[in-house]
Amino acid sequence: MNFFKRRQRDPAEGGNTSTTTASAAVATSEKTRGPVVMSMSKRPTFGQWLKVTWLDIFTMAAMGMIGLGVYTAHPAPSRSFPVVFQDGEIVYPQFAYPLRKEIVPIWAAALLAALVPIFFFLVMQIRIRSFWDVNNATIGLLYSLITAAVFQVFLKWLIGGLRPHFLAVCKPNITLVDQETGNGFRQIMYDRTICTGDESEIDDSLESFPSGHSTAAFAGFVFLYLYLNAKLKVWSNYHPAMWKLIATYAPILGATLIAGALTIDEYHNWYDCVAGAIIGTVMAFSAYRMVYASIWDWRTNHIPLNRAVPFPGAGTGKVDLEHAMFTRQAGWGYADDMHGGMQQSYDGHVMGHGNGADMVSSPPLARTKSGLERKPVPAPAGHPVPGPENMV
Repeated sequence: MNFFKRRQRDPAEGGNTSTTTASAAVATSEKTRGPVVMSMSKRPTFGQWLKVTWLDIFTMAAMGMIGLGVYTAHPAPSRSFPVVFQDGEIVYPQFAYPLRKEIVPIWAAALLAALVPIFFFLVMQIRIRSFWDVNNATIGLLYSLITAAVFQVFLKWLIGGLRPHFLAVCKPNITLVDQETGNGFRQIMYDRTICTGDESEIDDSLESFPSGHSTAAFAGFVFLYLYLNAKLKVWSNYHPAMWKLIATYAPILGATLIAGALTIDEYHNWYDCVAGAIIGTVMAFSAYRMVYASIWDWRTNHIPLNRAVPFPGAGTGKVDLEHAMFTRQAGWGYADDMHGGMQQSYDGHVMGHGNGADMVSSPPLARTKSGLERKPVPAPAGHPVPGPENMV
């Protein structure tokens, strides 16, 4: 299957005898015992891939089991809560909503946050055709999702909070409430011992903070947002089409809709959703930077990182997958023609590498007092040529 293969040019055929950093490292690692180094421009065998990925697989499996164990545990804290005032008025009506069916179940939110990004990673390979780009994107996505999930289940377990339908699930014994057998000022505070509802539902209703739906949605879809920005070059050195802006922000809309639905079915408070969104976003940014050369630097944010070879920088000629992007506008994505590495002039701009790092203006322009650049106008005969400082 040649889907992820890109034909490598022979040095004699392309006239380029430079050796990439990864290739040199491969040759060195064959002679000395060290980390397994592979070229990012070639698809590895399964055994080679497993050698460099097994530790991540083990770590993700271990974190998944830890997260599942914490998720199924009983809430650690014993929260105190009021039910009614002495006149019978409910103290916190925001926790008295009825228990309803979830609009988006947690398993559906997790699947959407994982499968939708992976689908777009694969679609991008129509042009990119790189195994390592799919690998880094998928591994980075799993970093984000799993780390965010474990982070939020620990917060649920150790901190938690009351869901909007807590009182409906708790079904407090009003007789005990009327007898003022609580604690705190005027004995209006109680714990779960006055609840008469289902134990598992009560456990769940005490773990509202933060939202797991929101955490998963933002961990997955913000990662996709960063990936699409890098591959489509929405904010780079040219004016892109509007559809790229819409496509880039569509994952953010999806994550926000999933989080917002939780306030409609009364499964979470708004601050639970905000906290989950912050956790998911932070994990997505962190995970993306682990597997790609940058986040916002449009010259390098599309380049997958090698595990054992440091990134030498854009435009050095020593970077595998320097042209691993979907867009083909403004010279991006062309590795072997005049748009890629050959110096060609387009309307006064010299094009260097496809990453746009070598773009310079030509001919030289003078800077005016207003900050604008203008060509100097030849002076009439017998008059001195004005310098840039005299231009307006």
